[in-house]
Amino acid sequence: MNAYQHTQPGTLIRVALGGPMLVLLGVILWAPLQPRVELGIVAGILAITLLLFHSLTVTIDDHFLRLNFGIGLIRIKYQVTQIAKASSVKNKWYYGWGIRILWNGFLYNVSGLDAVEIVLSSGAVHRIGTDDPEGLTQAINAASHNRST
Repeated sequence: MNAYQHTQPGTLIRVALGGPMLVLLGVILWAPLQPRVELGIVAGILAITLLLFHSLTVTIDDHFLRLNFGIGLIRIKYQVTQIAKASSVKNKWYYGWGIRILWNGFLYNVSGLDAVEIVLSSGAVHRIGTDDPEGLTQAINAASHNRST
C-alpha cells in the first residue's frame, strides 16, 4: 500500500489574515469606537477565512489523492486511476493563493510558488501547491502506476 501525507502551512495567509484580525480585535476591545459591530464582522470574516485556508494537507493512498484545506471543510478528491500524469511545476506569482481558476485548469495553493501539475485522463489540468514537489510527484506517479498495473 502506498501512503503519502504532507501538510503545508499557509505562512503568508496566516500573516496576511491573522495580523489584521488581531489588530481589529485589539481596536474592538480597547478603542472607544462606535463601529464595533462592523469591525467585529470584518474580524469574523478574516477568522473564518484563516480557519478554512491556514494549511493544505495532501494525502495519497492506493485509491485516492485527497486535498484538505485548513480545518477540513474544503476537500477535493481524485481517483488515482484518473490521473494520467504528474509533474513538478512553478506557478507564476500572480496566480495567487487559495482556490483559483487558471487559463488551463484549477490551482489549489496556500503558500509559495512550487506545485505539482496533474493531468487527468479527461484532459483536465489541476495544480496542487506544495513545499514538497518532488515527494508529491513521486507519490502520485507511484500510486497511479500501481493502480494501472
